[in-house]
Amino acid sequence: MHQPCTNGAHLNGDAARNGDLPPGLRMSQTDQEIVRLIGQHLLSVGLERSATLLMEESGLHLEHPAAATFRTHVLAGDWVKADHDLRALHDLLRDSPQVEPHNLAEMKFVVLEQKYLEHLEAGRVLDALHVLRNELTPLQYDTARVHRLSALMMCADAAELRQRARWPGGPRSRARLLATVQAVLPPALMMSPGRLRALLAQAAAQQAARCRFHAAPRPSPPVPSPDRDDELAVPEHIPFSLLADHHCSADQFPIHSLQVLNGHCDEVWYCKWSPDGSKLASGSKDNTVMIWDYNPVTKRLAFRKSLEGHSYGVSFLAWSPDGRHLLAAGPEDCPDLWIWNMETEQLHLKMTHSQEDSLTAAAWHASGNAFVCGGARGQFYHCALDGTLINNWDGVRVNALACRSEGRVLAADTHHRVRLYDFSDLTDRNLIQEEHAVMAMTLNAADTLLLLNVANQGVHLWDIRARALVRRFRGLSQGHFTIHACFGGAHQDFIASGSEDNKVYIWHIDGEEPIAVVSGHTRCVNAVAWNPVHHDVLVSASDDYSLRLWGPRTHQT
Repeated sequence: MHQPCTNGAHLNGDAARNGDLPPGLRMSQTDQEIVRLIGQHLLSVGLERSATLLMEESGLHLEHPAAATFRTHVLAGDWVKADHDLRALHDLLRDSPQVEPHNLAEMKFVVLEQKYLEHLEAGRVLDALHVLRNELTPLQYDTARVHRLSALMMCADAAELRQRARWPGGPRSRARLLATVQAVLPPALMMSPGRLRALLAQAAAQQAARCRFHAAPRPSPPVPSPDRDDELAVPEHIPFSLLADHHCSADQFPIHSLQVLNGHCDEVWYCKWSPDGSKLASGSKDNTVMIWDYNPVTKRLAFRKSLEGHSYGVSFLAWSPDGRHLLAAGPEDCPDLWIWNMETEQLHLKMTHSQEDSLTAAAWHASGNAFVCGGARGQFYHCALDGTLINNWDGVRVNALACRSEGRVLAADTHHRVRLYDFSDLTDRNLIQEEHAVMAMTLNAADTLLLLNVANQGVHLWDIRARALVRRFRGLSQGHFTIHACFGGAHQDFIASGSEDNKVYIWHIDGEEPIAVVSGHTRCVNAVAWNPVHHDVLVSASDDYSLRLWGPRTHQT
């Protein structure tokens, strides 16, 4: 990259001493840093003349001349000159408190490593051997790494070299080398690439995280990419304007009624989206599971199929992680667990161990090849996909279940507890203790937070790792009915729950008071489900025999 006006910079990070300001021009350190950031950005988008004029007029410099020439020589693959530049940088940094001696050695090593690999790639084995013996080895730095590099001498060709070294090749890897060196150098010497973009992306992500109604993905800072020939991958596109503080309108939030589905002929007890967000399953007291197709363009659900045969009603549903199977459980007097194959839309398995069982809760393991199920009469089973009983735990009265990513199982029992069970060695321990009955439970995607619907209390948020109650969400009406809550939004920043007062309540995860209370149902709202892919829609299920689809105002009919 061309670097204009790189005629000096001091090493203490003080931008006020970065250059000689023109007579009469006074700028604070912050202002000077902003100018340097702008200059770097102008260069990155190809406006070299504008960057040069900016640096000339301000009297500032983007980089120390030693850093600028080092960059030029590295990108050109001129290792003799790059080594000379590096010695100049070492002399500048030797007494700097910002740089540790270990980092100076690492800078030297990575430059020689690059030189060695490029010689091998070009077939100059003797030159590579000279670097290995006379330059890398005498450093006495990271001997194990030197041994791994020496083994690469046996590679048959450049392709094998790149594969074994996990190295993209000469010119394409030079940007990585610069990024490694820049991580060590003080910013007064050499700014990290794309610094202005990174700062703006960080600010945008922070604004989105604080936004009351931002359910979409948040901007993220730039990340290195091996596919780029320049210094660093361009940060992800920021999906909103930088010219004003970001605020999402409530019109885009899923609180506007889009559709009322009256397919069931009795109370609708549960609803759940498939993992890919394309289908919704709903379970009802009318003994059916209904499958609905979702169209993300029209934001409408269309009836697909009714899965029939359940004789006790359907009060709980769980999709397998790959979306290929659907577990269906019933109310307390139901001894059966049904597994539907959602590819064939046929019954895969009806599992009944005993007519005395109560199978009301279930959860899939992350593999999708096994599941756990249980109920309030003391059954707690670990089963294979074909229904084979792998193990069981006697006497555990289960109200709700969830499987953690590492395979252990969370079970909310009738003693107002959530306990952690490990079926591999049959050990268990107490994790959470509530004062009232835990009626339902939901684990977040990161496997760190747990939502509990607690009788007479409402929705509680727990941090599993700290075993600490994070927040009690206010507003909803929760007695002894089984009400289900869920996480929502692209980053699961929102909590939604049904309520016995016929409403849907939504909170931001950082606040106890609801940000929205949605009316429309005429009887208790038993469950809500936020689409895991299309983050601007959610569904609620109610005792009024209906499902309601909620979404942005722009798609209301």
